[in-house]
Amino acid sequence: MKVYFLGTGTSQGIPVIGSNHSVCLSDDLKDKRLRVSVWVHNDNDSIVIDCGPDFRQQMLSSNCQKIDAILFTHEHADHTAGLDDIRPFNFKQGEIPIYAHQRVLENLERRFDYIFETENRYPGAPSVKAIEVVNNSSFSIGKMTINPINASHGNLQVFGYRINDFAYLTDVKTIETREIEKIKGVKVLVINALREEPHHSHFSLQDALDFVTLVQPEKAYFTHISHILGFHEEVQKRLPKNVFLAYDNLEISI
Repeated sequence: MKVYFLGTGTSQGIPVIGSNHSVCLSDDLKDKRLRVSVWVHNDNDSIVIDCGPDFRQQMLSSNCQKIDAILFTHEHADHTAGLDDIRPFNFKQGEIPIYAHQRVLENLERRFDYIFETENRYPGAPSVKAIEVVNNSSFSIGKMTINPINASHGNLQVFGYRINDFAYLTDVKTIETREIEKIKGVKVLVINALREEPHHSHFSLQDALDFVTLVQPEKAYFTHISHILGFHEEVQKRLPKNVFLAYDNLEISI
């Protein structure tokens, strides 16, 4: 199984529009981050987690040829605003299943009402099959077994996902012990690490490091990174040998 990091940035991306911050002005490609998303695939199955406003660009950069399903972590725009751009996949392969908490599905139906319209449907609109994700209920897509992981993004419920030996959690601030138990034993953990300073709804760098110590994966990758965290190469030098800052277009094998 392979994991391709489509985007590793925060809701504004890096560079931030109009910013003169040194990281935003960096020439290092690892300091340029689109909105957070990953593509998980094997020889037959292809899943995208979150579908943000950079989705079209990410699909072109990754050369993704098909999507069997989209998993949503939560409803914020940086994770959902690219839903209209699934249309080329619809034209090639038909309806695409989307998996999310019922609250998130209802939010998408309000915001993208033309996608969910059943009467007088515009013929070029995206086509999706909405499937509710329920905590403690695993499901399968091809050879991939997906277990939802319940967490909190401030006061908002979010889902992370464990897919075989891989776990992906973003926009997480707190997670209960029984949910952490679902993650233990993974080979690769991806978790958000926004910045050094504490934040009300995201893990800080130290929060993320403490979480890695708790879960004990073979390797960990940090994502949902703000420009305030610092230059990629400088931060990476300070991390443990099995912990890495993810960056856009990085692909790993599990």
